[in-house]
Amino acid sequence: MEQVRLTEYSHGAGCGCKISPMLLDEMLQSKRANIQYPQLLVGNEDKDDAAAFDLGNGTSVLSTTDFFMPIVDDAFTFGRIAATNALSDIYAMGGRPLMAISIFGWPVDKLSANVAREVIDGGRSVCEDAGIPLAGGHSIDSPEPIFGLAVTGIVENKNLMRNTTAEEDCLIFLTKALGIGILTTAQKQKKIEPGHLEPAIEAMTTLNKIGAELSLLEGVVTMTDVTGFGLLGHLGEICTGSKIGATIWFDKVPLLPNVEKYRELGCIPGGSRKNFMSYGSKISEMTQLQREILCDAQTSGGLLVIVKKNLKERFLEITKKSGLELEAIGETTKKGKHLIEVI
Repeated sequence: MEQVRLTEYSHGAGCGCKISPMLLDEMLQSKRANIQYPQLLVGNEDKDDAAAFDLGNGTSVLSTTDFFMPIVDDAFTFGRIAATNALSDIYAMGGRPLMAISIFGWPVDKLSANVAREVIDGGRSVCEDAGIPLAGGHSIDSPEPIFGLAVTGIVENKNLMRNTTAEEDCLIFLTKALGIGILTTAQKQKKIEPGHLEPAIEAMTTLNKIGAELSLLEGVVTMTDVTGFGLLGHLGEICTGSKIGATIWFDKVPLLPNVEKYRELGCIPGGSRKNFMSYGSKISEMTQLQREILCDAQTSGGLLVIVKKNLKERFLEITKKSGLELEAIGETTKKGKHLIEVI
């Protein structure tokens, strides 16, 4: 197998190459009439993780897609990360995936078919872990490598997680530590030390399967996954959709090892800066440290789970059985001066 550095063939990395929230809002504005489809329970209007279409039998089909340019140099690992990230949207909606098809762009004049095969095999291995087939896909000759999945899933309507159903006076939990954007940027800038990227890779290749189980709990009122818009961006979407506020306890936010080291070395993703420019005015005043951590553009990040305070014990019992030692990182509140307060 030939040795290549995939990140040298792309201008962005992972979810950090997402279009900024502010620019995306502008792009999605349409002059066309807003046609209503009664069976479409979740569409684009609330910026949720996946679309949900009611089948009329108490269940809905879920549909999502996610793809990006290489975030790591190893081809097989890149495929695994991209697939894990795409599947996360289904789990965040409380569903289980049924099948996936691939989205694949490859610079055929620059990188060999052998390297391409490794990327696809990485994605296929994750689909196998999720218990679903990689059933097909579409490919193009593109200037930069691109890989991801379009995923179809299913969920019982009573367990459907939406980002508009959060309530005041709940606790906020995060199932994966932050800092993926900073560590992967350190790799792209060739500043990463041996062994320091591995915790981020482990996080990015861990399926958020627990989302389907958490959606069954009475105390869980909503979930979303934390990806390119950072913790504050995705929490902000929940607050806006649910018409509430939130407070983040910064010292309780979990970080991957060595994140502070590389933050001080200036390894800040461009996507993180775009994130702050897009929604920073809605957040209370933050230090530079808080801003660069809480706006850090995650790839295949964890689930952000909103849990009723009086029903948190069952939630913590389930997550502990899955190997997660979680602590609340904040709470939801009444809508106030700022969308989110950081203390």
